[in-house]
Amino acid sequence: MRNWLLPENIADILPATARQVETAKTAMLARFRTYGYELVSPPLIEYADSLITEGDTALARKTFKVDDQMSGRQLGVRADITPQVARIDAHLLSERSGTTRLCYAGSVLHTLPESVMRSREPLQVGAELYGCADLAADQEVIELMLAALRGAGLSALTLDLGHAGVFRALAEAAQLSTELTSELFNALQSKDSAGIQDLVQTVPEPYRTALLTLPTLYGADALQRAQRDLPDLPPIRQALADLAAVAAALPAGTQVSYDLAELRGTLYHTGLLFAAYAEGWSDAVARGGRYDDVGRKFGRARPATGFSLDLRDLIRILPQNPAALAIRVAAPHAAASREAVAALRQAGEVVIVDYLNESPAALQCDRELIWQADAWCVVPCSPN
Repeated sequence: MRNWLLPENIADILPATARQVETAKTAMLARFRTYGYELVSPPLIEYADSLITEGDTALARKTFKVDDQMSGRQLGVRADITPQVARIDAHLLSERSGTTRLCYAGSVLHTLPESVMRSREPLQVGAELYGCADLAADQEVIELMLAALRGAGLSALTLDLGHAGVFRALAEAAQLSTELTSELFNALQSKDSAGIQDLVQTVPEPYRTALLTLPTLYGADALQRAQRDLPDLPPIRQALADLAAVAAALPAGTQVSYDLAELRGTLYHTGLLFAAYAEGWSDAVARGGRYDDVGRKFGRARPATGFSLDLRDLIRILPQNPAALAIRVAAPHAAASREAVAALRQAGEVVIVDYLNESPAALQCDRELIWQADAWCVVPCSPN
C-alpha cells in the first residue's frame, strides 16, 4: 500500500510555496485591515444546516457531511466560509446595528473539484460588508478585490459584471417551482444550452424565450441587448440600471464586460455579481456579489456583499520568497550559548543548531555563533 499517496485534487504545500502563500495571505489581510475589515476565524466544521442555505443544491453538493458522534446531528466540513461569516454577523455580532466589515482566510473542502486542475481544498481569502444596501458598498468591495489581486501580482484584469436579480425576476414572473428554478440555475451555471432548452419547454412566454436568451447576453453591449430582448419587469430594469451605475463608477481604464447568465457560485446570491479575470487564466481569479438576507436563518436579515478568491490558484504568479539565511550553532555549543541564542531569536534571527556537522549551504546559514573574546559572537560562516 502506497500510504504516501493523497486523494485526487488534494496536495501538500511545500516550504518554498508555503512561504509564497503565507506572504501573500498576510499582505491581503493587511490590505483588508486598511479598509476597516476585521479578521474572523470560523471553525472548519459545524452543523450542516448552518453551512447550507435552504434550497442551495450547488453548495449542498460541494459539502462533505459526517455524523457527529456527540450530538447525533449531521456535521458539515465547510465548503464556503461566507455563510459562516454571515452567521457571525447575524448572531455573535448582533449588537452592531450599523455596517460591519469582516475578512477571513482559511481552507475549505469540496467533494468534487470545480475543474480538472482545481484543488478540492481551496485556501479561501475574502472580505464581507454587512448592513449597507447601497451600491456604494458593492463598489467598495469590487475596489478592494481588484486592489488585492493587483497587490498579489496580477495585471491586465477584466471585471465581469452580472446580476442574479435578472434570473430571479424571470423565475418569479414565470411562477417556476423551486425544483425547476434550482435545475435551471444549475444549467445556466454550466452554460448547458441543451439542458436549458429541455427545462423551459413548459415555461410560458415571454419568459421561455427570455430564459433561452439569457446565456447569449454577454459582452460589452449586453446591457443594451438585454433592454431590447428581456421582458420589461421592474426588477430587471433595476438590475440593468445597477450594472450601468457600477460600471460608470469604476476608475478610468478598468476593463469591463457583462454576463447576465453568470450565476456561478451558489444560490444565496441575490443581486450584483462580479468576477475578475486575468490573462493566462481560464477561469475567474476572484468572485463576489450581493447576498442579502442570508443571515435571516440565524435571526437577523441584513444587506450583505463580499468577494473571495482561492489563494492556491495564484501560486504560479506569487513572488518567490527565499528562506531567510540563518545563524549556525554547533551542537556541542548549544547548551552554553542558550541565552545568546534566545536573544537572537527574540530579535527575529533564525538560529539553527547543527547536530550533524552539515555544510552552511545545506542548513541555509551564512553566519555562525562562536565563543570569541569572552563573548558569544556572530561571524560569517567558515567553510567546513
